[in-house]
Amino acid sequence: MFPCESLTLLIFFFSIQEEVTDMINKKYIEFIPSMEGAEELLDQVESVSKDIDLLKSCIENEVQQNLHDAVTEYAKLKQQLEKNTAVIDLLQHLQEFDTAIEEYHRALQEKNYVVAAKQHGKARASVNALKAWKDSELPLVRSLSSEITIQRENLIYHLGEEWQKLAVWKLPSTKTELTSVKSFLKTALHLNRGGSKGDESVPHALLPSILQALSIQGELHKKIKLFGQVLFKYMLKPLIIYPSLVVEVSSQAEQETVLSLQCTETKADHPDPSQVYTKVLTVLKTLHEHVFVCHCIQQAVLKKVEKVSEILGDLIWEEMSECIIRECLVHSIPTNSSQLAEYSEVIKQTEDFEGSLKKMGYLAGDSADLLKYARNVNCHFASKKCQDVIVAARKLMTSEMHNTVKITPEYKLSIPKLPSPSGGEKERKESCKKSGHYDQQSLENEKQLSPSTLCLPVCRISESVHQLMDLAIQTLSEAVGSSPQCAVQLFYTVRNIFHLFYDVVPTYHKDNFLKLPHLAAIQHNNCMFIAHHLLTLGFQFKPHLPLKDGVAYFVDLVPGFRRLGARCFMAQMNIQKAEMLERLSTARNFSNLDDEDNYSVASKAVRQVIHQLRRLGKVWQDVLPVNIYCKAIGTLLNTAISELINKIMMLEDISNMDGERLRTLCQTITEEGPLVFNPLPDENKNKKYQEEVPVYVKKWMTLKEISMVLNANLQEIVDRWAEGKGPLALAFSCNEMKSLIRALFKNTERRAAALAKIVK
Repeated sequence: MFPCESLTLLIFFFSIQEEVTDMINKKYIEFIPSMEGAEELLDQVESVSKDIDLLKSCIENEVQQNLHDAVTEYAKLKQQLEKNTAVIDLLQHLQEFDTAIEEYHRALQEKNYVVAAKQHGKARASVNALKAWKDSELPLVRSLSSEITIQRENLIYHLGEEWQKLAVWKLPSTKTELTSVKSFLKTALHLNRGGSKGDESVPHALLPSILQALSIQGELHKKIKLFGQVLFKYMLKPLIIYPSLVVEVSSQAEQETVLSLQCTETKADHPDPSQVYTKVLTVLKTLHEHVFVCHCIQQAVLKKVEKVSEILGDLIWEEMSECIIRECLVHSIPTNSSQLAEYSEVIKQTEDFEGSLKKMGYLAGDSADLLKYARNVNCHFASKKCQDVIVAARKLMTSEMHNTVKITPEYKLSIPKLPSPSGGEKERKESCKKSGHYDQQSLENEKQLSPSTLCLPVCRISESVHQLMDLAIQTLSEAVGSSPQCAVQLFYTVRNIFHLFYDVVPTYHKDNFLKLPHLAAIQHNNCMFIAHHLLTLGFQFKPHLPLKDGVAYFVDLVPGFRRLGARCFMAQMNIQKAEMLERLSTARNFSNLDDEDNYSVASKAVRQVIHQLRRLGKVWQDVLPVNIYCKAIGTLLNTAISELINKIMMLEDISNMDGERLRTLCQTITEEGPLVFNPLPDENKNKKYQEEVPVYVKKWMTLKEISMVLNANLQEIVDRWAEGKGPLALAFSCNEMKSLIRALFKNTERRAAALAKIVK
């Protein structure tokens, strides 16, 4: 029996089983009261029920067996169908691959590169579909995959060959150093829109076909990147850097355009923005017209090809804009605030330049690096000005300090006329009205300060420091006429100048300050000169600068500069003191001068000290202020005198000969010492300061008194002591005077009497 027939019978049986059972039950219930032999009837019913169950079991077993066979058969048929379908798909992909490869080869031979690229893409898609098949490891699939790779490289090679014919570079030799204008004069770019010369079979739309095919193959970006690198390095960058380089556009054939670099005469050190923009636009417009746009191609292709400009722009814009800013716009920033208004022309030129690039597609709509830089001219002006000021200041600080200028009490800083503070006159009048005082009322004191009050003494300062102060004044004047942000920046730049001086000059000239007394004196004057003008400099510009209240301006720098000048000069003074004491140390403590050798050595040491002071006097003459000069020379001379006096006071026994020769040494100093006070070149004017030696040399009178004692008798000494009220008592203490008497005189009653009178 067929499976379908058994299934039908089973279904029929199940449908009538319930009805038969119900009928039997009804009959049984209806007739059971009247039936006789009920038990027999029940046995028959049970027997019939068992037969029905048996029949049902047999039918179910047969049906299940037939169903299993049917399912197995269906699975086999389905599997066979899937295999047949897969084989058909495989054959279809193979057919598509074969057709695509044939079309690819035909198009490649005809130089229809767009079609060739598309057909290669179809062939690659077919191979990718075959790779997804479960038997993708078949040798056939591997062979097709290898073939598609080979054909891709073949297509790219042909496209590369054609691209090289369309854009031919002539570049300087690789051995040439690209450091001058001449090294770029051999640079040229030949643009051929129609392919090889004389090849009439090449279609007119070959260029866009090549570009689109490269785009389809994913190679366009790489080609344009290499082209852009060469274009920027050998053509655009030289045109930006060198003002004398220009680009020349010429036609050598109907389909060929040549871009070449030429040299012109110019005296400009840096290129002008308008010239740079013109040269760059000439190159990019030529490329746009002769390479990236072809008006005879279809609109769809045109849109595809025009994206090349965008690709090239994205690749070179950042580097090119940085180069234009660094080599051109930075140098075009005005150096004077009065020129800022004229810079609007550069901003307009920059705006037009970026607009032209956007119109040709080289520049995205949101890119405006150059324009942002140009429009921010105030900030750049301040930064450039500050940088130039710091560079100029540092150059002055590290220059030679020997060249000096003379400063007199009449000297004043050359400050330009500053505008009146807004509202100043109005506020002054209102203040006068409130206080009830007017201009007619004089508020001056009867006693006036001297005209020389707060004036610098006559001295010499470095010419470089004089120029440095002029630079600070000029910078502050620039700040007065600038924007608030610029003014603040320039003000703090001036403060930085003085901070820089404080740090740089003492370090840079340190050795010279220690070796050369002349420079140490000049540095002292320089610091005092700066400190003097810092006292008032801030107040002169304060009403004209937009600074917050509480700003210290420059007054806070004054103590530091005074200490700096004093420290430098004191270091030189200590060196001179050390040299002087070193010379006096060779005098053998000024003892036993009755020996000729000892006396000769002592006399030489004293004369060397005098010579040292004379040499210093010449070096510092007309350089240091007179009072500083006299104090410095007086301090050094006092050091020598103190050393001589100390050595004499330490002697325990002074013979007549020793006393005479010690007195001679003291007289040498008293006679020649005043002559070292020569602060002025005019000798006649120096007599005043030579007569005032005791004012600057504390031990001068002590030296004179000890010189007198060395040649006096006991009575003269006692008389000059005058019971502690005479000149000797002012120069020596009791113990010192007694010690000196004991060294000069023998122990006698007269000496004892004299010693008894030495009291205060």
